[in-house]
Amino acid sequence: MGASTTSNPLSISILLLITILAATATAFKLGKEKTTHLHFYFHDIVTGPDPTTVRVAAANSSDNSATFFGTVVMIDDPLTAGPDIRSKLIGRAEGLYGFASKEEVALGMTFNFVFLEGEFEGSTLAVLGRNTILKNPREMAVVGGTGAFRFARGFTRAKTYSFDLVSGNAVIDYDVFVLHH
Repeated sequence: MGASTTSNPLSISILLLITILAATATAFKLGKEKTTHLHFYFHDIVTGPDPTTVRVAAANSSDNSATFFGTVVMIDDPLTAGPDIRSKLIGRAEGLYGFASKEEVALGMTFNFVFLEGEFEGSTLAVLGRNTILKNPREMAVVGGTGAFRFARGFTRAKTYSFDLVSGNAVIDYDVFVLHH
């Protein structure tokens, strides 16, 4: 007698997998993958009446370290269309970074670009990586996203636009290249 495909566990598993994949593609309404290039300015405001960058933890030795090793900072930094803080607000960078190297000023960063207006309003991009802030340019990975950026992957290219040695405030020019559905 021939084997029935309905009683074969491998056939059932394959059929179930195909059904799940089809349902997932339908549920997420995945269309053709797109490439998007975004450009904006990230304002890291350390001083003043309303800082957007706040030190939340540090090792006992952090203040004596030339690289601030062991310091952890939370951010809620404005993202603007131009380098002036008064230019159009398009979103925020929310997350944290830590000074992660004893040898050079390098940050371990994990944060989200949260878009507040325009075509990508309500969407986010998740960024993770090493940021050697004294070098230009530097890259970090885009590891995911939400909304218009579901299944996102790509990279950011950051360049310091300005840095105030007295206040510590910085403006960073960001180009973001992302593949998404």
